[in-house]
Amino acid sequence: MAVKAPEDGYTAEPFVPERGGLPALRRAAAGCRGCPLHRDATQTVFGAGDADARVMLVGEQPGDQEDRQGRPFVGPAGKLLDRALAEAGIDPGEAYVTNAVKHFKFTRAEPGKRRIHKAPTLREMTACGPWLAAELAVVEPELIVLLGASAGKALLGSSFRVTQVRGTVLEEEIHGRRERLVPTVHPSSVLRADDRESAYDGLRSDLKVAARLLE
Repeated sequence: MAVKAPEDGYTAEPFVPERGGLPALRRAAAGCRGCPLHRDATQTVFGAGDADARVMLVGEQPGDQEDRQGRPFVGPAGKLLDRALAEAGIDPGEAYVTNAVKHFKFTRAEPGKRRIHKAPTLREMTACGPWLAAELAVVEPELIVLLGASAGKALLGSSFRVTQVRGTVLEEEIHGRRERLVPTVHPSSVLRADDRESAYDGLRSDLKVAARLLE
């Protein structure tokens, strides 16, 4: 009988330490084998920022640059997000940023060609959920900003639709804690938009809603 590999279980739970702050979580996450995504990714990309941050920003998954550098939101979308946050009145340096999935999922059009982002499945996001739950338990943010549909589905379930609730304030129980959330689009969607200026204004407007809650 074949022995099941840890990733066949589709849960990060066995890899999450019972105690320790963000440094302990980050060290443990580096060895996570809770789903098959670790096989092709360069490294785990854990969250970054202040453990006492009042706001936590949750995206979908690391991109190509994040996978190479090992930090979230360091690519073009991250730079755009930092600008939108600052213009909305939120200091990017005082936020905690992370992703629903900690490994880069990608496909290639041809061998050796550019790696193309591929959306994680709900099963993969659920497998990675224990890491996000652990981050929330340590940081205890006053507010969560959901960046895009995948982040919303990871925390609020598969029926989440970002277009229906973006820029509004939600109150939901997440991993046993009552949380306030403001959903908006992922900054990468702004970069892909036909009317980038209008899309950027929409993102900034949503982030202003979050900024007012933090005043």
